[in-house]
Amino acid sequence: MKRVIAIADRAALASLKLLVALNALFFLSFLIVLLLAAGKAHADVPVCTGADLLSALQKDDPATYARIEAQAAATLNGKGLLWKLEKSGEKPSFLFGTMHMTDPRVTALPPAAKRAYDAAGTIIIETTDVLDKQKMMEAMLKEPELMMFTDSTTLSSLLSPEDAAVVNKGLDARGIPPASVSKMKPWLLSAMVALPVCEVARQAGGAPVLDVKLAEDAKANGKPVEGLETAAGQLRAMASLPIAFHIKGLVETLKLGDKINDINETMIVLYQRGDTGTFWPLLRSMSPGEEDDAAGYAAFEQAMITDRNKVMVDHAQPILAKGNAFMAVGALHLPGPEGLVEDFRKAGYTVTAVD
Repeated sequence: MKRVIAIADRAALASLKLLVALNALFFLSFLIVLLLAAGKAHADVPVCTGADLLSALQKDDPATYARIEAQAAATLNGKGLLWKLEKSGEKPSFLFGTMHMTDPRVTALPPAAKRAYDAAGTIIIETTDVLDKQKMMEAMLKEPELMMFTDSTTLSSLLSPEDAAVVNKGLDARGIPPASVSKMKPWLLSAMVALPVCEVARQAGGAPVLDVKLAEDAKANGKPVEGLETAAGQLRAMASLPIAFHIKGLVETLKLGDKINDINETMIVLYQRGDTGTFWPLLRSMSPGEEDDAAGYAAFEQAMITDRNKVMVDHAQPILAKGNAFMAVGALHLPGPEGLVEDFRKAGYTVTAVD
C-alpha cells in the first residue's frame, strides 16, 4: 500500500475523485471554461503529458496490481463500452459509455459503436443544455447559489491559513487570480483545476467532448437529439455533497500540481481498454482508509452516480420505446450492481455487451 501512495501521492485520491466527478458531471468542465477561460485559447495548445499509474503499479507492486485486477474482474458489467438494449415490441437500441474529455484518443467512436450510431434514428445524451451555452448560462443564473456564494461567505473564509496559501499558490500557477474566484463555489473551481492545462486549453479553443460531437453531428443530419437531465439538476447533485468534501478535494488537488497529468493519463488508458470496472478498485487501493474519506466517497457515489442512474433510466425509457436509439453517457455510469447496465435489466431489457 505504501508503494501505491508513493507512486500517486495521497493527494491523488482526492484528485481522482474529482476526475471521476467530471466524468459524472457531463457539462461542468464546459461551464467553468466558459466562465474563466473564454477568449483565452492558446495559439499552441500545450502538449499533454502523464504516465499510466496502473502500469507503474504493475511493475512496482505486483501484488496490489493483481488484487485490483481481481476486483475489477469481479465487478458486475465492468468490461465493455457498447451495450445492446432489447425489449419485446421495441427495435433494439444501444448504450455507449463515453469519457468527457477532448483527448483525440477518446473522441472517436470504435467501429461497432460507429455503426450503431450511424444507423440510429435518435441520439440520447446526458443533457442537451451543453449544445446551447447561452441558454445554459441563462438557466444557471436563475439559481446563482449553485455556482456562487450569495451571502457573505467567500472561499477564503472556509480555508485555514495553510490551505489558503496552497489554494492561492495553485491558482496563481494556473493563471487564475484568487480574488476573481473568491465568491465561486469550490466544486466549480475544482472542475477546472482537476483538468490538465492542455485539456483546459483545448476546451477553451472550442474542442468538443465526444458526447457533444455526436449530438451536433446528429442535429446537422436532421436526427432528433434527446437529453436525460438538466445542467441545473447535475449541479444540484454536486452541491448536495458536504462543503468540507469539496474544500478538501480542491486543496489536495492543487497540492498535486502537475501530477494531475498522470491521473488523467491513467483514466484515458483504462477507458481505451473498456475497463470501467477498474476505476473503483483503483480508487480503493489508493485510499488511506480514513473514515472521513470513505464517507465522502460513499456520498459522492450515491449522489453523482447511483441516484442519477435511476433518473436516466426513467427518462430514457419513453425514448427507447420508440426504438433504434443510440444513448451516450459517461462510462462510469455503466458498471456495478447499481449501474445503468443492470438498471436497464431491472427495467425489463435484455442487455448484452457488444464487442
